[in-house]
Amino acid sequence: MIAAGAWRPGAARGRERVVSESERVSSSRPLWQQVLDDLERRIASGDIVDRFPTDKELTEQYGVSRHTVREAVRRLRARGLVDRHRGRGSFLTDGVLTQPLGGLYSLFRAVEEAGLEQRSRVLYLGIDHDRDIAARLQLPPNAELVRLERVRFAGPEPLAVDDTWLPADIGRQVLDVDFTRTALYDVLQELSAVHLTAADETLTPMVPDAQLAALLQLEEGEALLRVERLARSGRRPVEYRTTLIRGQRFRYTSSWRTDEGPAPTTAFVDTHPAG
Repeated sequence: MIAAGAWRPGAARGRERVVSESERVSSSRPLWQQVLDDLERRIASGDIVDRFPTDKELTEQYGVSRHTVREAVRRLRARGLVDRHRGRGSFLTDGVLTQPLGGLYSLFRAVEEAGLEQRSRVLYLGIDHDRDIAARLQLPPNAELVRLERVRFAGPEPLAVDDTWLPADIGRQVLDVDFTRTALYDVLQELSAVHLTAADETLTPMVPDAQLAALLQLEEGEALLRVERLARSGRRPVEYRTTLIRGQRFRYTSSWRTDEGPAPTTAFVDTHPAG
């Protein structure tokens, strides 16, 4: 197996195998997973800074095939930790999607701006009923609601579970929409002439149950951030949404000032685990 700390600086220059054949085949985990784990450790510890090693360098450092290295690097890119530039090689990113507090967030936009492919898998889209949510939307208890439940992806990896409820007179317009790569707010504005003007949000850390952990392919001990939103158009509540997002991949930021100075202070609410 490839143990933590198996890589040594200078191994590539000497073309040394840093892991023996017997060590590598003794692990039940795929080689690409072992390489991935060690690369993540090196990134977290600061062994790799700014420029990321080339595929050739990694094959020599780990003594594995180029196919194995490429699979590990592909996973790093999918997680937003590495960005590849044609003709320049690969470079580290901060690996976190950032959203300012106090503004209309769009997970769709945040993923695209990070250079990752955005897509969704729709779990449910149809008419539903919920007394508590109807009350939040200031509707009768038996009111029909349109519900859209999705798993949101950043690249090939699941990022969040999104559960959105709309009043039926607004939501019926979106029942035939393919939300695989479509932003809900764009559709609402285009089809229902609904423009969100305000929202109340609550952010709460949470421990996922087994079903959520499987749905989002979470690592053991990985936490979620629960974002609850009630959005309005004018004075009317038009959307109730809960988003359960992987805590290691998302960060909220807030800026504030106490005077008229030129530069605001930014406070980071960073959901990266310590260490």
